[in-house]
Amino acid sequence: MTTTLAAPPRGCPRSDYRFIVDLIEPGSRVLDLGCGEGGLLLALVQEKQVRAEGIELAEECIQACVASGLTNVHHGDLDEGLRDHEDKSVDYVLLTNTLQVLHRPLFLLREMARVGKQCIITLPNFAHWSARLQLGLLGRMPKNRRLPYEWYETPNIHLTTIRDFRDLCRRAGLRVRRELPLVADGAEKCRVLRFLPNLRADAAIFLLEEETAGRRGTAT
Repeated sequence: MTTTLAAPPRGCPRSDYRFIVDLIEPGSRVLDLGCGEGGLLLALVQEKQVRAEGIELAEECIQACVASGLTNVHHGDLDEGLRDHEDKSVDYVLLTNTLQVLHRPLFLLREMARVGKQCIITLPNFAHWSARLQLGLLGRMPKNRRLPYEWYETPNIHLTTIRDFRDLCRRAGLRVRRELPLVADGAEKCRVLRFLPNLRADAAIFLLEEETAGRRGTAT
């Protein structure tokens, strides 16, 4: 069954959701960090019958989640970590288009890996050619579909590139199981790139797990 996905956050098209839904096994326990109004979680419940939990800072978004039937969504500040969750207590921890607004992204990455067996993260790529062009040739702070805000009103405080995020994963002790560099293909669609992703992709989805988990899987 294919579900009509609820409207995603600004800068995150519905097609991003489609890739994430396809990565998740049916019946999994999923924790969505910064779940917004719950569009992705609702799609996962309907299509993959997941056991859904969300953490969100904005009270109006929590109310929207509850109104749509997502009752296990509660208030939380991601910069404070996930201390209420036990080690490896969920199958997937999601963080979609949120890493760049956090004060302590490395800390949360490690918390996600502690709590989740696997982690899925999406982020805008600040090294996209349009951002390079605007900054390098025009001397202006970049704006594009993934980075739609003026510099003086943006919530983004830790912008990164695909290459830099790979380095961060290594520092956090995480192994990249899958990497999906994405580029816009129309207003509501995107596609996966394989050639020069750090230059041509305007966003990326990463499926991660702890390095120790990868070694255990190889050993068995």
